[in-house]
Amino acid sequence: MCYTQQVHPLNPTPRPFLAPRPGGQRKEQRPMNYSAYAHSRPATLAIPLLLGSILLLNGCLSTREWRDQADERASQWLQQAQQEVNGKTEPIIVESPADTLRRRLLLDQKLQLTDAASLGITDLADTERWQNDQHLRPFTDDLLAAKSVWNTAGPLALSLVDAIVIAARHNRDFQSQKDSLFQTALTLDLEDHQFQNTFTGMLSSTLSSSHNGDRRNHGLTNDATLGVKRNFKNGIELTSSLSVDLVKMLTGDRGSSWGILGDASINIPLLRGAGEFVAAESLTQAQRNLVYAVRDFEQYKRGFIVRIANSYLGVLQGGQRIINQEENYKRVVTSTRRSRRMADAGLLPEYQFDQAVQDELRARDNWVGARLAYEASLDAFKILLGLPPDAKVEPLTSELDALQLAGQTLGGDGEITDYSKVPAADAPVVLVDIDDENTGPYEISADKAVAIALKNRPDLRNALEKIEDAQRDALIAEDSLRAELTIGGRASIGESRSLGQADSEDGSFRATRGTYSAPLYLNLPFERTRERNAYRNSLINLEKTVRNFQRDEDAIKEAVRGKTRNLLENRSRIVIQRQAVRLAERRVKSTDLLLQAGRAAIRDVLEAQNALLSAQNSLISAVVSYRINELELQRDLGVLAVAADGAWQEPSLEDFD
Repeated sequence: MCYTQQVHPLNPTPRPFLAPRPGGQRKEQRPMNYSAYAHSRPATLAIPLLLGSILLLNGCLSTREWRDQADERASQWLQQAQQEVNGKTEPIIVESPADTLRRRLLLDQKLQLTDAASLGITDLADTERWQNDQHLRPFTDDLLAAKSVWNTAGPLALSLVDAIVIAARHNRDFQSQKDSLFQTALTLDLEDHQFQNTFTGMLSSTLSSSHNGDRRNHGLTNDATLGVKRNFKNGIELTSSLSVDLVKMLTGDRGSSWGILGDASINIPLLRGAGEFVAAESLTQAQRNLVYAVRDFEQYKRGFIVRIANSYLGVLQGGQRIINQEENYKRVVTSTRRSRRMADAGLLPEYQFDQAVQDELRARDNWVGARLAYEASLDAFKILLGLPPDAKVEPLTSELDALQLAGQTLGGDGEITDYSKVPAADAPVVLVDIDDENTGPYEISADKAVAIALKNRPDLRNALEKIEDAQRDALIAEDSLRAELTIGGRASIGESRSLGQADSEDGSFRATRGTYSAPLYLNLPFERTRERNAYRNSLINLEKTVRNFQRDEDAIKEAVRGKTRNLLENRSRIVIQRQAVRLAERRVKSTDLLLQAGRAAIRDVLEAQNALLSAQNSLISAVVSYRINELELQRDLGVLAVAADGAWQEPSLEDFD
């Protein structure tokens, strides 16, 4: 900060103002070299101005520039971790799109909403303090452009691929996982910053007033400080600063003076806390935490795919149950009408007609329940996607047709119970085990599945590497038990100035007049109770970490072996229920004909119809369960390839040895 001196109108050379002393006497004016004064004063003003310019230029970043800087650093760390884990990189976007499918559905289908926040963060109203353009940077999502054929004003039919892509953009839990991953990268950047040059700058101006017993004095102090600090990974700490003081009395003789002070210090640990292994532990752990987070996100994405597929196919299964219940309801109504006519003709007892009516009521109740259950599962599915539950969205029924078609080839088309040739009644019964013919592509042996999982599961890799973290933690705790020996150094050149030194000469900045010191600190390990307990706890934590790894390993083995059994069981159930449907259809036809001929009771017809309904529902359940188990096995093996944008691919297990 600069100030203006008094200048005589006829003599432009600046001179100090001489205040009258008590009694009319003037204070004796000290000799002064005006030539030196005139040349030193511009230099005096230039130094704080230069420092101030440096501070302003380096410290005045806009909000958007600070944000972009943070995004750039976090993205760099993420890409490094992704390259290490996956051998490739992908962007992790944490901003909301400018326009979303949810927003379009709310607007185009005129759905109910509470506030503009229902549409999205970019629709928040600007206020006196908040402006969206200043704080938000929404990107343009290509989802709506890629699916421009979607008519969001009407019912929206989604394939499984579409549903997963939409969920990757709108599901709140999925977005929270990406946020957490991004924040882990920011944490690593902060730890890395601890080992970078850290610049500080401060400008201050103080106006003070004090009373010395005779009169009140006013003064102005201007300070400018530029400092830099660096912590090295080997434990060395280096600090330096340059300060310029400019002081001036505003009363009395209005004396002024400036000072400049350079200060530098260094601390070098020689025992406790020395070396990169110990000093850079926080950075090392932050780097490993980001790698763990990337691996966890990879496994989370696989589980996310299974969740969406499970919900999607569950809705389709519920829709098929409605169809089955509706067909059964119609069959029961037809049987009830026939029984009424036969009872009126005296061909059927009245109580059998009552049985038919009871079954019709039961069929209606099941039909209504199936419809309501479908609506509930559809609402839950839309919530899982991150879409409004009242939006007109439903899955494509052709997806289930394709799944049923693929399931027809599983297990072959033979009859399990073949009685074309009946053995003797006393012949021994030989049970035929499940064969390995016409199996699915993911039906592999349990041993091979376990081997693939132990090699590819990223969360198991995390559990294993956390043992190294626990070992490192124990070694660092051991280091804290040692004596602390630190050698330091400090150099101070120049002179600072306070307001009381306004009448002094300007400060000198000469190395020959500097102050230098080299201290040596030794802290003997007489008291290390806290460190002792920390070391013991670190060994206990190591034991726990090893047990946790063993637990995770066994859990993965159990899950993978269970999924291979589930695939085998579901394939067997598909074959059984496929034959059960054929038998039930024949049984319904035959009992109906027998009822018309008077050779069967209405109970036989009703039981055959219920058996057909049960077989149809069981068949579709087995087909859906088989498909879900395929995806779950790929998830548990750690081989399902999923991108952050929802794109996914099922690999061939033949590529894994």
